[in-house]
Amino acid sequence: MTHRNRELLERLWPTDGQLALSAEAEHEMRAEDYVLEMPQSGERIVGRDTMRAMQQEYPSPPSIQIQRIIGSGDHFVVMGRSDYSGDIYYVANIVEFADGRIAKETRLYATPFDPPPWRAKYATPA
Repeated sequence: MTHRNRELLERLWPTDGQLALSAEAEHEMRAEDYVLEMPQSGERIVGRDTMRAMQQEYPSPPSIQIQRIIGSGDHFVVMGRSDYSGDIYYVANIVEFADGRIAKETRLYATPFDPPPWRAKYATPA
């Protein structure tokens, strides 16, 4: 099942180019009792039908560049960079599977920031 779950994520969120997301394709990959949590906004979306409806109504979806998918079994983290019409967010999406479908996602959003000067001697640009 590990390989199938990873393949599903790579099909949904490829790391080698543009995303071709569709509310219908994602709907088929989610469990009936799917849950999406977004701690920063305090939102919780319950049910794959509710998620599809929200996606279909989304006014201006971001462009997303997936940087990395890590994990195994039923637990993965998808890391990416989202551009909401010039507002940039780095996203860590914790994905949990149940019976070969996405059962839960927890999406954490962070804005980029300049590092403090004192740390320059320890770090190299990413």
